[in-house]
Amino acid sequence: MDISQYLEIFIDESNEHLQNLNTQILNLESDPENMDTINEIFRAAHSLKGMAGTMGYKRMQTLTHDMENVFSEVRNGNIKVTPNMVDILFQCLDALDEYVNNVKESADEGTNENEPLIRQLNAVLNGPDKPGEEVPAQTGEPSEEKGDGRKWLEIQLDSAQQHVIRAAKEQGKNVFGLTVTVQESCILKAARAFLVFKAVEERGEIIVSNPPAQDVEDEKFDLDFSLVVVSDGDIEALKAAVASVSEIASVVGEPIVLENMGTADPYEDSVPEPEQKPQSVPEEATPAAVQPPEAAHAAEPAVKPAAASKTGDKKQAPGKPVVNRTVRVDIEKLDVLMNLVSELIIAKNSLVSVSNQVQGQNQGVNEQIEYLENVTTNLHESVMKVRMVPIESVVSKFPRMIRDLSKKLDKKMELYMTGEETELDRTVVDEIGDPLMHLLRNSADHGLESAEIRAQRGKPAVGSIFLDAYQDGNNVVIEVRDDGNGIDVEKVKAKALEREAITPEQASNMSDKEIIDLLFLPSFSTAKKVTDVSGRGVGLDVVKSKIEALSGEVEVKSKLGEGSTWTIRLPLTLAIIQALMVVVGGEKYAISLGTIQTIEDIAPEDIKLVQNKEVIHLRGSVIPLIRLSNVLDVESTKSPQEHLMVVIVKKGDKLAGLVIDDMIGQQEIVIKSLGKYIKQCKFISGATILGDGEVALILDANALI
Repeated sequence: MDISQYLEIFIDESNEHLQNLNTQILNLESDPENMDTINEIFRAAHSLKGMAGTMGYKRMQTLTHDMENVFSEVRNGNIKVTPNMVDILFQCLDALDEYVNNVKESADEGTNENEPLIRQLNAVLNGPDKPGEEVPAQTGEPSEEKGDGRKWLEIQLDSAQQHVIRAAKEQGKNVFGLTVTVQESCILKAARAFLVFKAVEERGEIIVSNPPAQDVEDEKFDLDFSLVVVSDGDIEALKAAVASVSEIASVVGEPIVLENMGTADPYEDSVPEPEQKPQSVPEEATPAAVQPPEAAHAAEPAVKPAAASKTGDKKQAPGKPVVNRTVRVDIEKLDVLMNLVSELIIAKNSLVSVSNQVQGQNQGVNEQIEYLENVTTNLHESVMKVRMVPIESVVSKFPRMIRDLSKKLDKKMELYMTGEETELDRTVVDEIGDPLMHLLRNSADHGLESAEIRAQRGKPAVGSIFLDAYQDGNNVVIEVRDDGNGIDVEKVKAKALEREAITPEQASNMSDKEIIDLLFLPSFSTAKKVTDVSGRGVGLDVVKSKIEALSGEVEVKSKLGEGSTWTIRLPLTLAIIQALMVVVGGEKYAISLGTIQTIEDIAPEDIKLVQNKEVIHLRGSVIPLIRLSNVLDVESTKSPQEHLMVVIVKKGDKLAGLVIDDMIGQQEIVIKSLGKYIKQCKFISGATILGDGEVALILDANALI
């Protein structure tokens, strides 16, 4: 069977389950008695195990099976959750993450057996908190005393099942015990088992199975399962029917003598697999992916074990998923759709341009063009909404990271997040994970002080790191704050002088903000020693370059002794923007409307010089001038005596005035990348095609400032 077609779904769903496990185990650490959390973890581990088994990833399946065993025992109250157990479980999640990454890269899980982890999990299972030695029975290995393969003798019959068997015998029917073993190489064990059940049910009725039928369907068995069957036929016909199913290693069967069978005592914890206890029945009624936590409350032992053995109706639907109203769409398909919408907008702009040139144009044509503008705008908005995803997919992994850092750095810290539902373009969300991770690690290592210093300063022993996201106009703002030490400007200045990044003259003239901006230089670090958390100077330069590549900006505010706030501002969309079209030296250029504050008319005599640079004084602010004709190396069409047309642009707290020759007006433009060959020109962020077919370059105000 070709499983490659399911790889993408497997990777996506595995990542979802792993993220869910990370979140739930964190919750479990703070609230070890919460049964809803324990049930949720059990379901996620179970789903992951089933998926890995179906895809043939045995190592991954083994590890998740052992995790599932641990949670089965926790759920049954045989084991208590301990900090050591939580540490082991997090290591298991890292190992599973490694398997999934291997699958992503090579479609293979790799060769790491993770034996030390499996030993630790088994040690937890067999630990002092657990009475008895029931674990080996879960592995599905043949038991010593019943090594002849007659494992149906292990089945515990309740009184109802015994009554059914006696009644069948009185009616002249035969009752058989069967143990079926599938081949070790079998990938889809549950599918083979299903075919065995089908073959048996064509010749009789299954009274009970071990493990229960639902668990066999969910692949909660190793290589064999046992059945008790009532049939009119003989045992050989039954065995032949089962043996005809492919990938079956052996079939053992014989008539049943009721006295040889065990009886089920409702108070005796002797069911071979703890997770097969009656409470698992309601859980399986809805698939793991959609079951609400409240279902755990329904898991009462009121359902008799016999209920799990009735297979006739179970075969129909092992809990169909609720019809979902969402569709997984490959991001590349959305990119193609976005591109087509972009081309449509360019075509619309061309149409507008042509209609403006026609004298005495038809009123009807104008109306149709207006209608087309409405439709394209709505279509663009709809496609943008489809591309938007909550940043939750990125930030949900950070609580686990902060927990690990807390242990590694030996500092108490807590992460508080708000606005996880804030939506951003999918391409942006994929890119912001690294910058945010670096900022959080920075806060944990450099920002938060040690417990002693916090105590001296009268701060709480537990440091706080905040991650807040919110929408602000056409931008999304993400803030990372901490209540730590803040940035020591003098220390940064000393480090910069030591590295000769600045001269002593520059240092004496620099503002605090300019000194803090030095932290964004490549390989700049104030850490005393290099650790695996920080000190290599990789971090803030990555943050700056990544965010600016996304047409965003990052700035920092800090107060020594009180903490720092790092603010990332990102555009909602990267493909289609509202822009102001301007002319410089006879060429057309576009400036994003989102960065523009105002447009001013400035007289030549109002221009002043500060440190030999041109500035203007506008409403209480001193704003530097940037003459675009000089930057772009074109000749201005305006004479020096004429008034200047100045576009005031903003980046964070900074303002600058871009001097242009003329202004065309506002226009919706499509950003086209210039490709990787034109990277030297930082202040040009792309190009656009105008209505008349001309190409206009887009100026990046952030880079100019």
